[in-house]
Amino acid sequence: MKSLKLSAIILGSIGLIFVGACSNQTANSEDSAASKTETVAQKGHSENDGHDHSEDEKEGEHSHGGQVIESGEYHLELVAEPSDDGTHMDFYLAKGEKHEKVSNAQVTAQIQLPNGQQKSIPLEYEADEKHYHALLPEKAAGEYKVAILSEVDGEKVNGRFSFKR
Repeated sequence: MKSLKLSAIILGSIGLIFVGACSNQTANSEDSAASKTETVAQKGHSENDGHDHSEDEKEGEHSHGGQVIESGEYHLELVAEPSDDGTHMDFYLAKGEKHEKVSNAQVTAQIQLPNGQQKSIPLEYEADEKHYHALLPEKAAGEYKVAILSEVDGEKVNGRFSFKR
């Protein structure tokens, strides 16, 4: 009976060690993925980032100072600027290594306000500025979580962003 109890304790301890090791490895890989996303969002691009830039991109049209997400072959960037009438949201959607502007997408912002309320706002394409835009009339202070839902020729291209006001 003693050996049976001892075997159960040893087997249980070994199981806990494996569970602990696996959960730590998962946490480390999630931290690594999160830091890569943050790095892309914070750094923007440089001339040596591994893909071609046309001349107009080198002069600053490639990044607009917002949060950037690379989703497959798409480049998504959200710039949220507070103003007296709310928050102006500018969304840049580009495709491929040369970051060609996408002008034919259906774009909607699903926004969670600081108080938890949900709001859905369609973004319209501005041909002169080559980006999508909308005004969020909310002025409450706090963190706004934004899911940009885009559909380009039947393909879904989504990104998650946040900003504080």
